[in-house]
Amino acid sequence: MKILFFASLREQLDCDSEQWTDLEGVRNAGDVKAILESRGEPWSSALANKRIVVSINQEIADLSSSVSPGDELAFYPPVTGG
Repeated sequence: MKILFFASLREQLDCDSEQWTDLEGVRNAGDVKAILESRGEPWSSALANKRIVVSINQEIADLSSSVSPGDELAFYPPVTGG
């Protein structure tokens, strides 16, 4: 699974992507987020916002959406209007 981080998340994490091959125990996007947050700082604070936008294979999803090894999962900071 390819995991992408965009905009301010990419800056906070100093990381734009990761490739995961071991998905044992990972069923959905929320599991991925929880694993990333468990790394401690800056991961936990960068991903703590409940309004983070998640996409799976370039379609907006939610944290309960299932993920598979060949998926592309992306995290975006909350979108604001103006």
